[in-house]
Amino acid sequence: MDSRTELRDFLTSRRAKITPEQAKLPAYGGNRRVQGLRREEVAMLAGVSVDYYTKLERGAVGVVSESVLDAVARALQLTPTERNHLFHLTGTSTTIRTVSRPVRTLVRPSVQRILDGLADAPAFVGTKGRDLIAANELGRAVYSPLYDDDPTGTPNTARFIFLDARARDFFVDWRDNCANLAANLRREIGSDPLNRELQTLIDDLNRESPEFRGFWTSHDVRSHDTGFKALHHPIVGDLRLTFEAMELPTDPGQTLIVYGAEPGSETADRLRLLASWTATSSTADDAR
Repeated sequence: MDSRTELRDFLTSRRAKITPEQAKLPAYGGNRRVQGLRREEVAMLAGVSVDYYTKLERGAVGVVSESVLDAVARALQLTPTERNHLFHLTGTSTTIRTVSRPVRTLVRPSVQRILDGLADAPAFVGTKGRDLIAANELGRAVYSPLYDDDPTGTPNTARFIFLDARARDFFVDWRDNCANLAANLRREIGSDPLNRELQTLIDDLNRESPEFRGFWTSHDVRSHDTGFKALHHPIVGDLRLTFEAMELPTDPGQTLIVYGAEPGSETADRLRLLASWTATSSTADDAR
């Protein structure tokens, strides 16, 4: 990833999203060639010279102070996630990784026991490159379209969403899922630019998926560690699930993802039905 190009495109895309009215600036003249803010307007709002901001946007400055980046973030009305991404792109963040570390592809037995102990909640362990390297039985049942071709394999949620036609039916809000995933991957690669697994995934998706290319060029950056997921399951029908994603500090690059349902909801009933169906299928397989 070319950090200068990423910084330029990110700042340009954020500047284009802020109108003078949103920035509480007077809109002089009726012939603006840009829909968003001009460079000189961002510089004025941030309290820096136009020449300095122009160099910053081009990635042509050296060390940038946190106070300047905070001022630019305020001028562009960046979200906390976007602000962190700006710090990563300028090399200012102390959390940015400067050495590529291989991601563990095996889950520790104690983590697998946690997954299996969550019998009534679909649960997975995923990597930054969106490989699902472990799951409990209900997790595999809920994500059955991803496991259909290889029930004991390692599905990749990003490749499934963007490259498998079945994803458009399985994910009820498919386009929203695509947008969130692309924005989350941009956040990940910004904070870990030497991650080969991530870079390979992004390169492959850019090459093979026009939809991914469209979302990727927007330069949106978002966290997606909690929220809702609406699925259309082939056996039990529609599921509306909450999810929480928690990094495993002892296993860098691995994230525990747990889904749940509101108590008493139709989704909770359907999860119990699916768990029962899964248990019956497993018993039948063992009896053969």
